[in-house]
Amino acid sequence: MSDSDWKKSTDMRNLFDKVPLKFVVYTFWILLTYMVAALAWWYIELDQQNDLMLAFQKENLQKIGQLTPQMLAMVEDEHSRNAKQYIGEGLTFLGFTLLGAIFLFVAVRRQIRYHLQQKNFMMAVTHELKTPIAVTKLSLETLKRHQLEESKKTKIINEAINETERLDNLCNNILLSSQLDAGGYQLTKNLFNLSDVVLQSVDAFKKRYPDRAFTHNIDHDLFCYGEEFLIKLVINNILGNAVKYTQGESPIEVDCKSDGGQIEILVKDIGEGIPDPLKTKIFERFYRLEDERTRKSKGTGLGLYLSNQIIKDHDGKIYVKNNSPKGSVFTIQLPKPIEHGG
Repeated sequence: MSDSDWKKSTDMRNLFDKVPLKFVVYTFWILLTYMVAALAWWYIELDQQNDLMLAFQKENLQKIGQLTPQMLAMVEDEHSRNAKQYIGEGLTFLGFTLLGAIFLFVAVRRQIRYHLQQKNFMMAVTHELKTPIAVTKLSLETLKRHQLEESKKTKIINEAINETERLDNLCNNILLSSQLDAGGYQLTKNLFNLSDVVLQSVDAFKKRYPDRAFTHNIDHDLFCYGEEFLIKLVINNILGNAVKYTQGESPIEVDCKSDGGQIEILVKDIGEGIPDPLKTKIFERFYRLEDERTRKSKGTGLGLYLSNQIIKDHDGKIYVKNNSPKGSVFTIQLPKPIEHGG
């Protein structure tokens, strides 16, 4: 990319930063209203001229004494055809104008929103990268400089491991997202024991968060055909969200069971829950429930997006519904392989 192209790209990003989305919406409606009003005025003017032309032709025919029924019918027929032509052209032009305006509006709004989401994502990634690195560095320096009791040493080591795991998950999410977008990731599907994968993830979270309450009800030997690493990444993302958005004393329940021709994994929490209008939006790329400048929870907005893409690639479904009395239930549905479907 040349310096001039880079400057243009930077100027465009700066413009998107400065232009509020509301301004774009208001400007669009003002311009569209003006165009429709101008089109209506154009039609009215043509229709009036057509009427004046009819009156003028009748007057001329009357002056020269040729206002016969046949000539009058011809003149009125021409007037009628002109009127229909103006209506047809006007409606056609109106239709193309509305379609073009709507297409342009949707494209510009999507571009601005996507840019803002990318900006929030970069802010989140910066925060997410700095925090585990800083915590791990501080933990190692503390262990190096001080002779601590075994319990405190264990606690510091666990905190460092947790942050390292979070950093590793973040890197995996970013790398996988880039590969999926570029079409460079090829699934390597094999038959594996999904029950063992779910149990391993739950046990890992129990060790990472010993103060959190995890319960599970996992049927034995439920097999799945897919890429084990990706399915485990999805389970870890959902469990991580449950930990992130619930209080420390709230239990997190994980179920894995057979349901007809599919396997269901349910992760239940008793957090604040997710409003109904946002239950599908949370699976969009970079979408966060909180503004990046005011957010209290960690995350980049990639986890659920990737989880949704991965489960779709495995011919499954992922969705969220309300828990009782409060909270959320994330449900993952995966098809059973034929050889283990009975």
